[in-house]
Amino acid sequence: MNSSLAISRRGALSLALAGGAAMLAARPAAAASQQLFDGAGLRGGIDAAARGLVPGAPDDQGTKLSAIIGRAARDNQPIFLPPGTYRVSNLDLPEGTRLMGVEGATRLVHNGGGPFMRASGAGRIALSGLVLDGANRPLGEPAAALIDMRDVADVAIENCEIIGSGKSGIQLERCGGRIDRCRLVRAADYALLAIDSVGLSITGNSVTDCGNGGILVHRRTKGPDGTLIAGNRIVGTRATNGGTGQYGNAINIYRADNVQVIGNHINRSAFSAIRSNAGSNVLIANNQCLASGETAIYSEFGFEGAIVSGNLVDGAANGISIVNFNEGGRLASVSGNVIRNLSLVAPYEQSDTFFGLGISVEADTVVTGNVIENAPRFGLLLGWGPFLRNVSMTGNVVRQAATGCAVSVAPGAGNAIIANNLFERVSSGGIKAYRWHDAASGELAGNTPAFPQLTITGNRVVPAN
Repeated sequence: MNSSLAISRRGALSLALAGGAAMLAARPAAAASQQLFDGAGLRGGIDAAARGLVPGAPDDQGTKLSAIIGRAARDNQPIFLPPGTYRVSNLDLPEGTRLMGVEGATRLVHNGGGPFMRASGAGRIALSGLVLDGANRPLGEPAAALIDMRDVADVAIENCEIIGSGKSGIQLERCGGRIDRCRLVRAADYALLAIDSVGLSITGNSVTDCGNGGILVHRRTKGPDGTLIAGNRIVGTRATNGGTGQYGNAINIYRADNVQVIGNHINRSAFSAIRSNAGSNVLIANNQCLASGETAIYSEFGFEGAIVSGNLVDGAANGISIVNFNEGGRLASVSGNVIRNLSLVAPYEQSDTFFGLGISVEADTVVTGNVIENAPRFGLLLGWGPFLRNVSMTGNVVRQAATGCAVSVAPGAGNAIIANNLFERVSSGGIKAYRWHDAASGELAGNTPAFPQLTITGNRVVPAN
């Protein structure tokens, strides 16, 4: 091949490519935006602006948007909302609704004193790329949230912002589907309340500054739920309604079995970062829990089966509590957690409740491979009064605690194994027996316990330097 000819051809090709790029760059932004939505039409979608919806109009366009949604749903078509602000209220979403916008640019603002957006009895509802702004307006009855859905088999809310709700941001009842990569900000009540869910996934969301709770998964009666709560970032959960733990939890599970709470980042919850009440077969793993106001991770009351593994707790009144054997709470594994910087201070006055604890457990539970540092009362607490049965505590490290491990020997307390743990800088002792609040022994780490229900062996207490 003639080398000069080859170079010439390459040069011609380069000039052609450069010219094409220049033509594309010269197109106005408005034309590119228009092409985007024209393309949507070619895919079978409906451009809401072409049907009379006007961005920035001062009047309520809820009735007009509802009609567009209804027609599109009947035709099984998606709706594309161009960038802009649309004032709407009383939006009823029928079966097959697919409402899409441009992330951060398509804004629906609540314009009334009643419901904003609701759906009931649908097979599928999809919302994507929308800013849904409650404008802190009252929602009225019976609306429970800015987005209120009931009996929707497949909810898909993704890449949306839900902000400024006068109640909760989202409430789902008897729904499945997913809430994915959304921002839920400044809800007066909860960011998301899911009741009686069926295989729901709540993943990759950002929750900020909510009045009474972050993500709640509840059931009206105890039973299988199967919700996945993974990879969410939850910051600044308040407890506006007060109480002693009913409110103010970043993630709260109630009566819901088979729930997974994995890989969430939680900071500044007024009470617990993760609180599971009567949730059996709960998996709480690899979460980061910072600056919790009360107990960072709770599995409590009538549950059977809890795995609490690989979590990091930094800052709380208590670290991890697996308790309420008196109410049937039992059967757990607590392993590989790092817990540090605990406090004697909590959001309410103490009565019989201990604060300043690393890990507390009661029944049919293994505690192994955890590291606890700076627990002002007990690094580990096994049992409470008679509520102790079949606890094995092995291979843990406790550093800087008043007492490394306290174990109940009150009348009725059952068996415990305390083996091969390391206690350093424990000012009041490595292992001590308690009857309720009162110490019932001196140091028990010398392998000669005075209590036949206890097996204590292989532990090491390192004196402070």
